[in-house]
Amino acid sequence: MTRPPADLETLIELMARLPGLGPRSARRAVLHLVKKRGQLMVPLAEAMAEVGRTVRDCVNCGNVGTGDLCAICADETRATGQICVVEDVSDLWAMERASAYKGRYHVLGGTLSALDAVGPDELRIPKLLDRIRTEEVSEVILGLAATIDGQTTAHYIADQLGGVEVTSLAQGVPVGGELDYLDEGTIGAALKARRAL
Repeated sequence: MTRPPADLETLIELMARLPGLGPRSARRAVLHLVKKRGQLMVPLAEAMAEVGRTVRDCVNCGNVGTGDLCAICADETRATGQICVVEDVSDLWAMERASAYKGRYHVLGGTLSALDAVGPDELRIPKLLDRIRTEEVSEVILGLAATIDGQTTAHYIADQLGGVEVTSLAQGVPVGGELDYLDEGTIGAALKARRAL
């Protein structure tokens, strides 16, 4: 069996490390890029090089941007009394797509995990506690996953906060969801979070 040239093999191996791509998908993606070299590969390589040079983590919240502060932290019109705590930048972007929250964020960079030896100091929890002490924060919204690690992290953060209202995102039946397609945990959470009509 003939192998691809070494440069292509390296590119395939690197692409296979991306979430959602395995070796076969990476091979297909690389072959497509090679076929569309002028329209896709060259502009993609240039864009990746530019992002590699300019993008950095926000020193305040952990979002990504091109300056020391991300666009959200630099925006003086954002509500400063609330901080929504999320696990990752992708969660922050999902919240922003919903256009329902106009406060500030804090990206932890993961969740607490005893199995993976991830403690509070490996995350941005100390920075969150500093922000709550120095900024005029009246509410911390915990937007963490309904997993064991997510809930452990939420309880740890709630225990560390004193004098600040701590809330969490509602969990349960999604808009447009049908009960028959939901798991027992989701239905249980929806029952516990029920409200009057």
